[in-house]
Amino acid sequence: MRLTFRSLLVLVVLSHAQVVAAADLRGVARVIDGDTLELGGQTVRLHGIDAPELDQTCSGPQGDWRCGIAAREMLEAIVGKARLSCRAEDTDRYGRIVAVCQRGGADVGATLVRQGGAMAYRRYSERYVPAENAAKSEGLGIWSGTMRAPEAHRHRTDAAPQAAADGCVIKGNIGAGGRAIYHVPGQADYDATRISPKKGEAWFCTEAEARAAGFSPAKR
Repeated sequence: MRLTFRSLLVLVVLSHAQVVAAADLRGVARVIDGDTLELGGQTVRLHGIDAPELDQTCSGPQGDWRCGIAAREMLEAIVGKARLSCRAEDTDRYGRIVAVCQRGGADVGATLVRQGGAMAYRRYSERYVPAENAAKSEGLGIWSGTMRAPEAHRHRTDAAPQAAADGCVIKGNIGAGGRAIYHVPGQADYDATRISPKKGEAWFCTEAEARAAGFSPAKR
């Protein structure tokens, strides 16, 4: 079937209308995992954050703990039985609404990140970086020890899975000109960067460790 310009325009308008129609979701939500809700029959992915997966574990002072389950429980406590107001920002490739949700005027995603239940998803937004930095400085939740970035956990085919499993997810890369830089999860080039120890490249657990080894931060 041949689509005319007018037909394409109608499809675009209808697609946009679907997002706008969902742009003001309100009601009591059910928590699915650490960054996903069900609200009004719609699956809502919280915008700009990334929480550990349900099957994910983290390391801490007391040993390994189920940080994915803990993130879900933390989000449940934040959301409670209160009515939420969610503003759609986008839809993802799974058809989920990506939204910023508030409870009583407080940003649910910001609260979760500030408590150490999720990290800022820099690939999509810088909105929650200050909350993440504050949680990191206080060693809260996932920042109490070491954690594999949720994105790395979802893509277990990483070139150095054992390093990532140990929580050392910062990639120290040496470019063609010999410049040593490091990439953190969520940055645009993170997934494409491969680490070769033979070239002097390495995985680091913290940015301070990477800087001490002579690596500079990549542009974010």
